[in-house]
Parts: sequence; C-alpha cells; structure tokens
Amino acid sequence: MAVLHSAPKFATNDGVREALVSALGDAVLSSSEDHGEIILTVKRDMIVDVLTTLRDDHAYQQMMEIAGVDFPERAERFEVVYMLLSLTKNHRIMIKLSTDEVTPVPSITDLWPNAGWLEREVFDLYGVLFAGNNDLRRILTDYGFEGHPFRKDFPLTGYTELRYSEEEKRVVYEPVELAQDLRQFDFLSPWEGTEYTLPGDEKAEGPPEVDKPKVTEKPADTGAGPKAEKLADDKVSPEAPAMKDSGEQEDDA
Repeated sequence: MAVLHSAPKFATNDGVREALVSALGDAVLSSSEDHGEIILTVKRDMIVDVLTTLRDDHAYQQMMEIAGVDFPERAERFEVVYMLLSLTKNHRIMIKLSTDEVTPVPSITDLWPNAGWLEREVFDLYGVLFAGNNDLRRILTDYGFEGHPFRKDFPLTGYTELRYSEEEKRVVYEPVELAQDLRQFDFLSPWEGTEYTLPGDEKAEGPPEVDKPKVTEKPADTGAGPKAEKLADDKVSPEAPAMKDSGEQEDDA
C-alpha cells in the first residue's frame, strides 16, 4: 500500500486555482496561471480575510515576501504582491491588490509578525501606506530622506545636494556649494550643440591676411635717403658737435 508523503517533492497546480477561487468567492477580482505560478488579484479591503482563509483553511503557513510594483500610467498605480508558501503541500501562490498614493492597505501584521518589516520596505521604497502597522517608518533609506526611491520621480539636476552628516548622524539636504563661481552650462550635446570659441582659437587659423604687404625694394621704402638725412640734421641741437664724414675720420687716424 502506497503512503503519501506529507510534503511531496513536486506539487502540481491541477485544480488548485479553481478551488481557491471558489473558496474566496467575491474577494477575487481575477485569477491567472503564469510561468507555473497561480496569481490571484483580490479586493484591497478584503486582503486580511483572504490571507486568513489561505492560512487556516488551505495550509499556506508562511508569508515569504511582500513586494511592490509601480505602474505610473494607472489610476491606482501601485500593486502590493503577497507570496505565500505551503510547507505541507510544497506549493506557492501569489496574491495581488492595487492602491494609490493616499489609500492605505490593511496591515497583516496580526497574521504574520514578519509582515511588519516587509510592509515597511514597501512603504519606504514606494510610499504605500499600511493601516494598522504600528511601526510604519523607513527601514532602508535614512532619516530625513525625502520621497520614495522606487517611484523614480526624484530630481536628477538642481541646486540642492543630499549627503550624510557625521555631526547630525543622518542624511541632510543643503544648497550646493561650488569651489568656483557658479557657471551656467549648456547641456546640449557637444557634437550637436553650441560651438564654443575659446581665447587663442584664432591663432590656429594662421597669420592674418593683408591686402598690400609692406616691402622694402628701394631706399624710399625704408625711410632712408638724402631727404631723411637733411631732416635729421635740422633736428640736431646747435650745441652738438658736428658729425665728421668718413674722409675726415681717415685723416685723423
């Protein structure tokens, strides 16, 4: 006579989905089986009753995880996903519900105490509120952190920086302090945006072009000649000694 093991090595989904939908009744909004997993979408306000029935009447003893999902295009943009495990059946199911930024989800901390930490994670990262959780505070981000990281709506640029303060032992927000004067940058692509001309770039183009280059092909071009020498003699002071020509210098020698 074959004896069935209390915890089978392999568990199938045959008939499980239909049995759970029938047991939960009007609380189920939709059901599906994707990738070998049974997924039930239930009414938000009935989540405690749903999970109580699954724990007590269908042997899903453990709450393994609570996760959040963000669909910004939806009116109720957040989904809260509960993952249950049956140790005796070696079977898992997923329960989902939807909510928005301001509508709280009933807490299940009275059913599974470990849900307190899991609900805090979803609150911290997505901002989903859980009514009845007496310790709903941040668990992954620091004190003083503004916003919820997994919403992906935080600013990527600006004039405020976020840093950890050793003095205050927490994250602080403060104006950006630059070591140099503030410069307004043009954030256009450098190969498609503004062409910047820096000082000295004009030298890279070579010497400037001249219409009539200056040449010295004859004495007049240099400013020398008899007329120039006469003008120079007229400007010499009368008290200055007379200049001797080359012949006089040779006689003196």
